[in-house]
Amino acid sequence: MAFAITQTCCSDATCVSVCPVNCIRPTPEEQAFGSTEMLHIDPKTCIDCGACADACPVDAIFPVESLTAGQREYADMNAAYFEQAEEEAEGAGANASGPNFHSWGEPAFDRVLPPDFGPLRVAIVGTGPAGMYAAEDLLLHTRAEVTLIDRLPAAGGLIRYGVAPDHPATKKIGDTFARFHTHPRVRMHLGLEVGGDVTTEEIAAHHDAVIYAVGAATDRRLGIPGEDRTGSLSATTFVAWYNAHPDVAPDAVDLSSERVVVIGNGNVALDVARILVTDPEALADTGIARHALAKLRHSKVREVVLLGRRGPDDAACTRPELLALKHLPEVDLVVDAHDPRIGAVIDAAGPKDKAAVLRGVARETVDWSAPPSATGRRRRIVFRFLSTPVEVCGDAHMRAVRVAGGAGELEIPAGMALRAIGYRGVPQPGLPYDEATGTVPHERGRVIGRAGTYVVGWIKRGPSGGIGANRVCAAETVGTLLADAVSGALPAPTPGPKAFHRLARRRSRR
Repeated sequence: MAFAITQTCCSDATCVSVCPVNCIRPTPEEQAFGSTEMLHIDPKTCIDCGACADACPVDAIFPVESLTAGQREYADMNAAYFEQAEEEAEGAGANASGPNFHSWGEPAFDRVLPPDFGPLRVAIVGTGPAGMYAAEDLLLHTRAEVTLIDRLPAAGGLIRYGVAPDHPATKKIGDTFARFHTHPRVRMHLGLEVGGDVTTEEIAAHHDAVIYAVGAATDRRLGIPGEDRTGSLSATTFVAWYNAHPDVAPDAVDLSSERVVVIGNGNVALDVARILVTDPEALADTGIARHALAKLRHSKVREVVLLGRRGPDDAACTRPELLALKHLPEVDLVVDAHDPRIGAVIDAAGPKDKAAVLRGVARETVDWSAPPSATGRRRRIVFRFLSTPVEVCGDAHMRAVRVAGGAGELEIPAGMALRAIGYRGVPQPGLPYDEATGTVPHERGRVIGRAGTYVVGWIKRGPSGGIGANRVCAAETVGTLLADAVSGALPAPTPGPKAFHRLARRRSRR
């Protein structure tokens, strides 16, 4: 019996490298890698060895026969990926690959370091996935000495402060990164802010190279009237709140309203909706912030509305995350059938289409003038498609979100609105910045006009791709850095190797 990849797949391709029959797709060498929602195992080729399950850092791979009823759909998704590939190959006139005949790519040797290549001193600013994949690459493949710097009191970045607490398997990848925190060639400084406690020039002067892995620290704005009214928050603030981020106060969120509108329907939007309607006792043994758990236990929220500008076929979330909503206990899912096009799209969706996940979900034309209809202990999530927010209405405190759709405008009464329309990078002291993209201009990770300075992750490519996408991104940046080192393009550090650590200890707030 074959193995299957399930919801928590982080797509970092660790499983690909250990598979003895090359049956996991897409691989990092394929164009589709980074654009698919998850990786997939070919059930016809899998030899049931379990190497992939042992290697998976987020416990996303299981034998098909052990999948629960709620997970069986993932086995079908794995198989469907290869069935579609076979159909496309046959349509193109190619011979479809049968069991155990997936072609292997040609070996590639992208890096050639001279035998006398000495140890580099590299600083990495940021300890999230992008920074730690870069650190892993340097530590495993060179003799580099790595300085890890983070302005926060705990390492982990979005793994620590961005992953929902009811996704403990996803958080487990933090254990993989944490093993490098105590590596003999690593020094880590937490609570040290670049641009505040130390300058970019000081870091550069003490290292051969500096890699900025600072992510996208803020959220995109809606640009509509009333967006800053009390009760209107960013989803990034809400996520930081339930993950005990030190920048967000314990009383930053008010759950005294029966209805919450979440603007957006990507994975972050689904995360916050799920936390709002989940039984708090199911979260008690997770890593959720204690203040958040206490407030959720007294929450009055009965209904969460997921607002999307486009139709169900264009929802920004992934199919695995959407599937998971269907199995929440004591939570009803409803599609607001205010526009006939919505039901038509769901009904016409093919088995591989995202809209097909909503087939079987109840549909009703919601009366927004009435209170939320969730009863007893049950709560509900309402998908409202083809609706564009145009105003957050109210006085000092918001009272409703006005939306525009095919039938005109209407107000959805709510005491809280969470905008979840994407993250955005912020300018970094001393580095160039592209205002349009919210990124640092670069060439294959090399910051333009700053010798010895590099970027990786969302500050490099924008807020796209999950955890695993950072592995490929980091490999490119580290490859560029090493090529510059071989060519002699890196400026040599002037102070001794221990000078920065003495400086950091003096300046650190912790």
